[in-house]
Amino acid sequence: MKFLFINGVNLNMTGVREKGVYGSQSLEEINADIKAHFPQDTCEFYQSNYEGDICTKLHTADCDGIILNAGAFTHYSYAIRDAIAAIKIPVIEVHMSNVFRRESFRHESVISEVCAGTIVGFGKNSYILAAQSFKL
Repeated sequence: MKFLFINGVNLNMTGVREKGVYGSQSLEEINADIKAHFPQDTCEFYQSNYEGDICTKLHTADCDGIILNAGAFTHYSYAIRDAIAAIKIPVIEVHMSNVFRRESFRHESVISEVCAGTIVGFGKNSYILAAQSFKL
């Protein structure tokens, strides 16, 4: 299978910011672990702090499944929501932290209803579980 992992705003700071929430591994290290977990598959990784760039990446994706951690865009980006709704490729929403145990504004997702599913709270394994779900 061919997977596209998209990480949104501030996730480039993983391993640096809020280590108690996101852990001490960098996003590059997490991506390497994900890739090692799926040696028979193609894994493409993309990160952007820009909403429009994420929309363009969704529009132009060529893969079997998209795993999206939109970061804070999850809670207010109707542009990303509409980009997901506009494509035929299934998207799984992921979050490394359990957003429901955090600030109340994180409990709302404007993208969930257009995603195939949502996985939260399993650290980097949230990405792995999402990719595995495409193989069921």
